[in-house]
Amino acid sequence: MSYDVVVVGSGPGGAVTARECARRGLKVLVLEEGDQVAPGDVEPYSLTQMRRMYRDNGLTVALGRPSIAYAEARCVGGGSEVNAGLYHRPDPSVLAEWGERLDIEALSPQDLEPWHQVVEERLQVARGSGPLPEASEVLRRGAEQLGWEGLDVPRWVGTDEVGRPTLNTMQRTYLDDALTAGCDIRPRARVRRLDISAGAVRAVECDSGEKVLADHVVVSAGTVQTPALLQRSGVSGRLGRGLSVHPTVKVVARFQEPVTEPDQVPTYQVKEFAPDVTLGGSASREPLVALALGETWSRDRALMTQPRRNAVYYASIRSTGTGIVRTVPGFDAPMVAYRLTRRDLDVLRSGLGRLLHLLLAAGAELTVPCYPGAPVVRGEGDVGAAAAGLGRDAPLMTVHLTGTVPMGERPGRCDVDSFGRVRDVGNLSVNDGSLLPSAPGANPQGTIMAVAHRNVARMLGT
Repeated sequence: MSYDVVVVGSGPGGAVTARECARRGLKVLVLEEGDQVAPGDVEPYSLTQMRRMYRDNGLTVALGRPSIAYAEARCVGGGSEVNAGLYHRPDPSVLAEWGERLDIEALSPQDLEPWHQVVEERLQVARGSGPLPEASEVLRRGAEQLGWEGLDVPRWVGTDEVGRPTLNTMQRTYLDDALTAGCDIRPRARVRRLDISAGAVRAVECDSGEKVLADHVVVSAGTVQTPALLQRSGVSGRLGRGLSVHPTVKVVARFQEPVTEPDQVPTYQVKEFAPDVTLGGSASREPLVALALGETWSRDRALMTQPRRNAVYYASIRSTGTGIVRTVPGFDAPMVAYRLTRRDLDVLRSGLGRLLHLLLAAGAELTVPCYPGAPVVRGEGDVGAAAAGLGRDAPLMTVHLTGTVPMGERPGRCDVDSFGRVRDVGNLSVNDGSLLPSAPGANPQGTIMAVAHRNVARMLGT
């Protein structure tokens, strides 16, 4: 089979690429390793969703001290199908830092402005109307008490066929547009390798044994799988180095009244210390609260007798540490490792202390930091010791990964140019979160999509 463009991966970067290429009249195929799950078919943040829509049932981890658990979607639509649809534009200081460090062309806020407008219009990005849900109100109330800056983060929310609010995921928007324009999308199609010779991709080889020919191949498989595929295909360079994440520590907070809804994530975030530290809320379905209490379960299991009075909150940081993604002969999954620096651990402790102050100011009866041996925090006098106790045995997590194929004009440090084209392979590009040089301090999906629009416009000569 032969196509003008083959896109590997269907998350935000791949969906943008497929839509724009198909709308130009090109013959486009999207190959997605995961299954296709229609929006609304599974409960959000449920175990069923983790089994059907996440890689390895959501149980993936970057090795290190401490290890960092990370979530990697594997389904048609990628991460847009499983997250809360929170939308951020990148901090201008972060764009300037990236551009200066790697000589990235056309990456100013002015360069990205038209593409952000396209994304925001198509996804109907807007702030919620009416009162905040109680789990978000906790964060707003605490920030107000402390005089800290915060905001209700915009989301991409529309309505379904019967008028109910629903997330405008890639399946409902960009991929639907691509299908309408004639694009083919094939789920459960893992790409084993790219057949590269004489400076060009000759074929895309799937696990099924099928080979697909294409004039141009765009890899949008995500920050872990994109460098792994390129490594398996013999592309040389620094691929997989420079992995950057937002290390995150969690806290379970107990309130006098119910605060959680099982299928919601708090949309309010405290940005007083951004982009270095963000305070926010996590999914708090009952099994997830129990998991968060795992390190102190023998002492704190009684909190689960009234689970809706509990909510999970987090402190997330921009890290100075980096990691690596490497394929291992004989294994399908790559090895992922991450080195948390001493400075990172200090900033995490500071973030944890601020989060505890915030939750107490919002009226929490008690809080339990999620690390082994953590004390119960009942008042301001307990905060210092609780924050200082966070060590390298803490079970950290992240949901934002970037940096493994950074774009830029420094060949010794960048294996792709400023627009994602792979050096020395004329018909191969990358267009996903792996291009962002570091984790930006906020959900990167808005940045990924704006950059993807910019890159595909350059690829198409528009």
